[in-house]
Amino acid sequence: MKPLGGIRVLDLSRVLAGPWCTQLLADLGAHVIKIERPGHGDDTRHWGPPWHGEGKERVAAYFLAANRGKRSAAIDFSQPEGADLVRRLAEKSDVVVENFKVGALAKFGLDAATLRAADPKLIYASITGFGQEGPYKDRAGYDYIIQGMSGLMSITGQPDSAPGGEPMRVGVAVVDLFTGMYTASAILAALVRRGMTEEGAHIDSALFDVSLAILANQASNALVSGQDPPRQGNTHPNIVPYQPFACGDQPLIIAVGNDGQFAKLAAILGAPEWAEDERFCTNAARVAHRADLIPLIEARLKERAAADWFAEFDAAGIPAGPINSIGQALADPQVAYRQMVQEMDRFRLVGSPLRLDAASTDSPLPPPSLGEHTARVLGEIGIEESSIRRLQAAQVIGPS
Repeated sequence: MKPLGGIRVLDLSRVLAGPWCTQLLADLGAHVIKIERPGHGDDTRHWGPPWHGEGKERVAAYFLAANRGKRSAAIDFSQPEGADLVRRLAEKSDVVVENFKVGALAKFGLDAATLRAADPKLIYASITGFGQEGPYKDRAGYDYIIQGMSGLMSITGQPDSAPGGEPMRVGVAVVDLFTGMYTASAILAALVRRGMTEEGAHIDSALFDVSLAILANQASNALVSGQDPPRQGNTHPNIVPYQPFACGDQPLIIAVGNDGQFAKLAAILGAPEWAEDERFCTNAARVAHRADLIPLIEARLKERAAADWFAEFDAAGIPAGPINSIGQALADPQVAYRQMVQEMDRFRLVGSPLRLDAASTDSPLPPPSLGEHTARVLGEIGIEESSIRRLQAAQVIGPS
């Protein structure tokens, strides 16, 4: 039995932060029912190319990334009967996850106050751009906007002095993804508390809060120094050497984390005296004399191919590695050994990174087609087949 076996999650979210959260819960064994709008579904079903399948079966690869392990019920809760069906599903659920604007679900009776009044043990997680309170609470939240507002873009990209130097967004919607993970963590904590107190919770997750939190050492640097951290491209603000270097044929990332590793690096590069040089013997000194050290290292590395250097560094325990394309990364032998690319039904997907007792937590269920499980889900709450046919005819629910 997986850790969340027996836990029922009603997923009213769409796009990425909410679905990422509920996918993680599904991987851990939760029974997740995804509510989608009949005839349209989650917006990301249409965010292609690339596409998987053809005709009515066509779905964007984006949707597949965040929706394995779930069952899809197509219910129009803007209609009273549809809202009533979703409330009945909520009554059978342990957790509800939604990412609508603040207050948007109240008119359907699907807000936290209404559902938790009916079931005080319910754990209700709301994901918004700026939280349930505050001057920005009514603003829509988009990962790109939040990356800009939070300062994340200000430290991402080449410095202004370098060619192409300007703030850049991260190459994946990292704020959405982290928000989903933080929300899942909060849900797990709330489930533990409920097990002790029988008390539910209303979880308030905000993309803006999360983006500030994941600034981590960079935010701490700003708070301690009183100065904004600059963009440094592929270098590190607090560690040297910690960046890609040009070798004889291609770049190689070297990430020296302590003075012992630096001494080994210097010896392999044929310059053991660097480890005794007062400019380079400690990390603080290397940070202060970065401009002196980096050209010296790169001049040595250009003498040989990256693979040759990597073999020596790896043997000596010096962290190093190539800059792969995504295709190269997915084809790596380590990926195959860890079974991180899953063959699931007709899909190839990146699997869960979690291992419990050496076993993967991947859900066996592939991403669902729109409304694939509507009839079955409604049957579980006592809706008879004749009623299901009537609701389909009235377009309250979609076809299964």
